[in-house]
Amino acid sequence: MKRREFFKKGTTAAIAAGSVPMIFTSCASTNNIVYDKPKDKWYHLGTGKTGTPNRKPVKNYDVAVIGGGAAGICAAVAAARNGSKIVIIQDRPVLGGNASSEIRVHLNGVNNIKGKAERETGIIEEILLHNRFENEQESFPVFDHVMYDFVVREPNLTLMLNTQAVEAVMEGNKIKSALCWQATTEKMFTINAPIFIDCSGDGLLAATAGAEYRTGREGKAEFNETFAPDEPDGWQMGATLLMSSKDMGKPMTYSPPSYAIKYTHEGASKRRKFAGFQDGIWWIEVGSDDDIIADAEENRHKLMGYLHGVWDYIKNSGKFPEAKNLALDWVGSIPGRRESRRFIGDYIVSERDMTEHKHFEDAVAFGGWSLDEHNPGGIENISEPPSYFHYHFKEVYQFPFRSLYSKNVSNLMFAGRNVSQTHIALSSSRIMATCALQGQAVGTAAAICNKRNMLPREVGQKHIKELQEQLLRDDVFIPKRPANDPLDLARKSSLIFASTSSSGDAKNLLNGMSRDIDGKINHWQSDGLSANVQIEWEAPVSLSKVELKCDSNVKRNIMMRKDSRNDELFNNGVPEEMLKALSIQGRVNGSWVDLGKIEQNRTRLIKFNFNPLKVTAVKVNMTETYGAENAKLFEIRCYT
Repeated sequence: MKRREFFKKGTTAAIAAGSVPMIFTSCASTNNIVYDKPKDKWYHLGTGKTGTPNRKPVKNYDVAVIGGGAAGICAAVAAARNGSKIVIIQDRPVLGGNASSEIRVHLNGVNNIKGKAERETGIIEEILLHNRFENEQESFPVFDHVMYDFVVREPNLTLMLNTQAVEAVMEGNKIKSALCWQATTEKMFTINAPIFIDCSGDGLLAATAGAEYRTGREGKAEFNETFAPDEPDGWQMGATLLMSSKDMGKPMTYSPPSYAIKYTHEGASKRRKFAGFQDGIWWIEVGSDDDIIADAEENRHKLMGYLHGVWDYIKNSGKFPEAKNLALDWVGSIPGRRESRRFIGDYIVSERDMTEHKHFEDAVAFGGWSLDEHNPGGIENISEPPSYFHYHFKEVYQFPFRSLYSKNVSNLMFAGRNVSQTHIALSSSRIMATCALQGQAVGTAAAICNKRNMLPREVGQKHIKELQEQLLRDDVFIPKRPANDPLDLARKSSLIFASTSSSGDAKNLLNGMSRDIDGKINHWQSDGLSANVQIEWEAPVSLSKVELKCDSNVKRNIMMRKDSRNDELFNNGVPEEMLKALSIQGRVNGSWVDLGKIEQNRTRLIKFNFNPLKVTAVKVNMTETYGAENAKLFEIRCYT
């Protein structure tokens, strides 16, 4: 494929709405593009010199991640932690995507499967736990800064905000560079990398690279999907605009703005409910049967009108006396999008893969949100339910690596709602925490690509076990896939035992399953505190790392909610089961030596790193949790 001339497409150029300005004055040639600035007459009073600003930096990285939502953050952090030099490019001033303060969607995951949660672990759990420690007040604007802190503290990672990747420069079937416009600095960056990951949702970079994609709904026949329409069509689930209100303690009047669209609820489906309306209504939604990206600004204006029309109905119809003292406190201006491009990989995940729980040898993530397909038309089709909720899962399903890289652009991967799947499959896997698991998978795969000088397809074909084992080590759960890392010296131990036990067995800590699942116990739990677990080898082994997985109660969701729920399913604080204080010792020449101590642990995956030494035993001493009477562990690993 020949290198494209940037913006030669003229008025058909695919520039997403947001921070990217109109940056050409003519489509005739690149000489008139604003970042070239040949006519810029800059006179600098401080130096007394005239010149042209040089705002075309070139940067080189091992991996370029496009998009700073949950998927992009997890991809970038995973790749950085596994040794790659990363840039993450986000087109907004904040991270988080739909979960940011600009949109304020709950960062949902596998919340409730027939009464039991199967919450995601790994990097996405770290983010949510970090938020529980740093944002006890549950503020969305503060959550923006929590995510910012989480990203910028990684030493191998560079963050570029207010920046959009607008064009791929190709070399054969590979992306050589991404041209990225940073609106706040008037810079056009050229980002070079051997591996690109598009987690942007709409996938502009991937589209300009020529990656194959589709939009709309597949017909029943193509994948034998029960819930697909009889014939394919162009419908894509719509975007939603949210708001929140505040009780002012006195009656508050409301007058709708000029652009409000009158709403009456006449003829509306009974499933269009107003429960929790004070925190926003998710079915104020507009979709598209054509080009949902091109329609974005028109739909945004409609959504603002519909939102105020619905609020006018709530405040002034007389049917909601409980809204008497409420006033709008925040109104979104950026709709949260559910669907647009879906790129084609070596495999397209479909409805039956999920509902029949297909086993994939290359499984790297999981999901379990219901098949939650919103109706065509959204609020413009109020006689229909806002979502059909076709199917509720009884257990989680697997997601394969083959659906996370491009079929025809060899160094391009995806994570999020733009991965290789059908419209019906998307109705489940689009949930942000599921997207985050995909992100951690492709970020980890990208590091393997760099380490082995290969492309994603080859990782999937030749090194999938290496990828899976690293994900499992980094606390990602893969259904039906126990860990069996050949480098883990704990698995070669001769004995493991605990000081006390109230449930489970210390031997479970070596069985490769890091959560209780499918009715099976895979933990050890102490009988009170303090307590310890000891692991022994027949001959001395050289160690420099000990890694533990403690209990953070994956049966309760820890995402931030507007209603701050704290019940059997949701936890609005730090999980009381999680270990807070612990230490480890190694037995060297018959004597115990201190190897590490943590007094304020904040993660489920706990790592101790120390100088290499030969030991015949390791002891984990647990002294305090965040409130639970007993300590619980799921795994111990030891490495040289």
